[in-house]
Amino acid sequence: MSFSRAKTSAQRYLGHPEETVPIIGSTDFAKGALGSPLVKVKDYLLSLFPIIQWLPRYNFGWLSGDVIAGLTVGMVVVPQGMSYAVIATLKPEYGLYSSFVGVLIYCFFATSKDVSIGPVAVMSLTVAEIIRDVQSVHGTRWDAPDIATALAFICGFITLGMGLLRIGWLVEFIPAPAVSGFMTGSAITIAAGQFPGLMGITGFDTRAATYKVIINSLKGLPRTKLDAAFGIVGLFFLYAIRFGCDYGSKKFPRRARMFFFISVMRNAFVIIVLTLASYLYCRHRELSPKKYPIKILLTVPSGLKHVKPPNIDRSLLSAIAGKLPVATIILLLEHIAISKSFGRLNGYKINPNQELIAIGVTNTIGSVFGAYPATGSFSRSALKSKSGVRTPAAGIITAVVVIVALYGLTAAFFWIPTAGLSAIIIHAVIDLVASPSQVYSYWRISPLEFIIWLAAVFTTIFSSVENGIYASVAASIALLLIRLAHPRDSFLGRVTVSQKDDSGPSEQRDIYLPLTKTGIVNPHVKVSPPTPGVIIYRVEESILYPNCSIVNSALVDNVKANYQRGRDMTNVSLADRPWNDTGPRRSGAEDQAENERKPRLHAIVLDLSSVSHIDTTAIQVLMDARTEIEKWADHPVEFHFAPILSPWIHRALVAGGFGVGHSSAKVHREVAVVVPYRGGRSFDAEPSTASTDDLESGDIKKVPADPSNEGSELEPLVPHNTPFFHIDLVAAVKAAESGIGRVAKN
Repeated sequence: MSFSRAKTSAQRYLGHPEETVPIIGSTDFAKGALGSPLVKVKDYLLSLFPIIQWLPRYNFGWLSGDVIAGLTVGMVVVPQGMSYAVIATLKPEYGLYSSFVGVLIYCFFATSKDVSIGPVAVMSLTVAEIIRDVQSVHGTRWDAPDIATALAFICGFITLGMGLLRIGWLVEFIPAPAVSGFMTGSAITIAAGQFPGLMGITGFDTRAATYKVIINSLKGLPRTKLDAAFGIVGLFFLYAIRFGCDYGSKKFPRRARMFFFISVMRNAFVIIVLTLASYLYCRHRELSPKKYPIKILLTVPSGLKHVKPPNIDRSLLSAIAGKLPVATIILLLEHIAISKSFGRLNGYKINPNQELIAIGVTNTIGSVFGAYPATGSFSRSALKSKSGVRTPAAGIITAVVVIVALYGLTAAFFWIPTAGLSAIIIHAVIDLVASPSQVYSYWRISPLEFIIWLAAVFTTIFSSVENGIYASVAASIALLLIRLAHPRDSFLGRVTVSQKDDSGPSEQRDIYLPLTKTGIVNPHVKVSPPTPGVIIYRVEESILYPNCSIVNSALVDNVKANYQRGRDMTNVSLADRPWNDTGPRRSGAEDQAENERKPRLHAIVLDLSSVSHIDTTAIQVLMDARTEIEKWADHPVEFHFAPILSPWIHRALVAGGFGVGHSSAKVHREVAVVVPYRGGRSFDAEPSTASTDDLESGDIKKVPADPSNEGSELEPLVPHNTPFFHIDLVAAVKAAESGIGRVAKN
């Protein structure tokens, strides 16, 4: 294949007949990796503080959107923060501490304008389980706040380190169905755990496995108390306001924004009404000191009362060490998933590593203020986005709302009914449950991932959130490894298609499709086998050490099943045959006749269009396949490759003796030597000038390719000294077929 003599730099790189093979060098890699150290250090330091990029351009147009969004989120985060602290088995003020520090610190490091950091349901449930496990072993040696703040500090420090080291890509190993699965299971677990509080039912462990809590709650319905009047009424009005506003937005589109803000205020409205009702009912019905007919929050300390360094001693770290992986996974996974989602919806790109730094710093500093682990909240982030937020500075406005509530409204918090907080929690977490349409889409796209989703949900419900996360992550990684180790591959055939447009006659071209038709190919289209003597093979993954043996087996098995064996084994005595050769007996004339009816193998074409990397083990396996195939054929077999997507693949194939096609080339027997050969024949033997009679050596002469277009005025598109590397599959097949013609002519 050739083209005009216009000499661009790219064409010069592709080479001339007299040039050496263009192989990328180690120094080229070093130059690209290092670059200018000072520039990289400067860019790295500036990237740690994204606020430097947007703060100088801040304006009043942005301010209005940030103020509205900040106030809106603030009205939601105050009741939610106290509610989630209850899930974590902490006092309500700790939820406010986490809310304040989260939204304030995050804005300085954020690459997402929409994400709202603070206490969330799943993390709160995990904190509760960790506190329970630590105290079940060590008793009351550490109280719940000490355990929670120590957990925030350590998880934050780990996450911060991951961000600074730029290894946030590890998060990508957990797919969306796995995240959705344990989020759904966790939401069901939280809702089930809050149902007894909603109904005022007591007498059993609400932290047990979810299925046990559901069973015990149903058994305890006859013991329902007056708390249910506040909880059920609150939950009813939360949904009534929400659905009413949704209906009003559709019915009266011009007033959609008004209905939106009414819906946003439903949490605050319900809490205010329930608190007022609780105050009016309970203020004269004190049964004993600080005991009332319904459960209420009681005293919530005013201000930041627990500012101190976190309790980080070796014994406590040892006690929570086993729970750090699950807590860290939830911390970073939920946040990255949410930030990516809103970046995709609103047209900007987040930096996962910087987001890890942001939540790492937030939790590390938050532990000083008594905060427990905080991460991105889906519901509050969605609310922030819909409110028209413009920059991360909206978090400062939200922090002001939280601090005002901490210093000015704690007296009113005394009368908040806990059943009302349970209603808010149930209302919030139900949105985390995957919808039927979403689950069905998992089934349609990938049934195996649907099974992973299902496994995560059931493991969480019947065991724990921790086991649900580990099960989903382990299943996802196992599926990834299975797909890598068992790639889709196929032998290809030819289909001639016609293309016609209005400007001229129709044109015909060849395309190559699997000989075994799949559902995407019209069943009426005939896929013709390639020219006899040519095999076209495609693998749809990078060829690496986990899967390269499959490539070897597919090629060798296909050759032995469908192509002629070059040597007549009926004339070879059993004593001269290799021990593993189960070929025809000496009297097997019929077998030999059948063998001669098969086509003679000439060339194998490997379609590398889906291959982005080849490693050392894969090159060794390809060399082994070539050796075994040529032993079977008893003559040289051409190996053509197209297209080669990377200079590193080019480099690797040439190192394995592929693509060159010179008779003087030394063909190595091993490039991945495990046990060095110390005696006898060398593994790097020079090829013989004639076909060998040794069935086990495979040292066969290579036939040089006939360079085309010599003396032409056209430049070669690929170098002449790598004639078996081609620019596309069509060129590779034509070259293989022309080789058959040359052999027949000679």
